[in-house]
Amino acid sequence: MPINSASCKFNWIPKNFLLKDLNDNEVNFYDSFGKNGLVVMFLCNHCPYVRAIEKKIKYEVDMLLSIGINSLAIMSNDQESYSEDSHINLRKQIIRNNFSFPYLIDFDQSIAKHFNALCTPDFFGFNSEKSLQYRGRVDSYGKDEKIGKRELFYAMNEISEKKYTNYDQFPSIGCSIKWKY
Repeated sequence: MPINSASCKFNWIPKNFLLKDLNDNEVNFYDSFGKNGLVVMFLCNHCPYVRAIEKKIKYEVDMLLSIGINSLAIMSNDQESYSEDSHINLRKQIIRNNFSFPYLIDFDQSIAKHFNALCTPDFFGFNSEKSLQYRGRVDSYGKDEKIGKRELFYAMNEISEKKYTNYDQFPSIGCSIKWKY
């Protein structure tokens, strides 16, 4: 059963953290910001909502990079219970889509809890001052593989210029985070 992400907690600045990528390299959250901001995406490999928009994600993060906004993905699902989200299968997802952003593993799920991430996909847009200004979906077509109104891109473009956005924000919809019990 799909769930929606929560609303944006405007101006929230997360504490800094380190997570490891699929090659066991540590990535520092604060060092991941581009000149104009950062998009954090909670993704996984098994969720049909993520799988349906992988090409859109690739397109949008490439366009965001061209305006000085970096992106990173965090996978917080319980890998022991969901083998489709194993390192091997996440690497296949990266190759399949030519993802160029860091794909980090939140083994203890503390970062998902810190962000109040609820579903995959879940998108968080930060300005250059590390302040949350966007939380929502990638575009108006949701799970459809076609690109709709580019809500994430347009909001982040405005954030890159003004440090905030007036664009309407709609919750993302997807599979729940697979919590460890």
